[in-house]
Amino acid sequence: MADYESAGGSLKFKGGGGVTKKKKKKSDSSKVKAALEQVKESTPPPSKPIRVIEKTAAELKFEEVQRKRQEEKVLKAATKSHKERVAELNKKLEDLTEHYDIPKVGPG
Repeated sequence: MADYESAGGSLKFKGGGGVTKKKKKKSDSSKVKAALEQVKESTPPPSKPIRVIEKTAAELKFEEVQRKRQEEKVLKAATKSHKERVAELNKKLEDLTEHYDIPKVGPG
């Protein structure tokens, strides 16, 4: 035990000046608050009027067709009961081919 008594103190690292403490990171909430304050300060009130973009005739027609299709889809879904939808699904599954079934292999 005498061999170990001569070495005293803690280990020292090469080139190390000493113990360095890790810097604490700021919490996310303080970062968000600071960012919001900067945005509020840096955002000037709008001096120019906001430009309204008018849609073309084709865009209006497209939106109208989309709206009609959506309404038809909703009406179609609302008219069927759960029992009818299940029956329709089962019929669809019965009509599928059995391509993915595991073939019989071997004797028997």
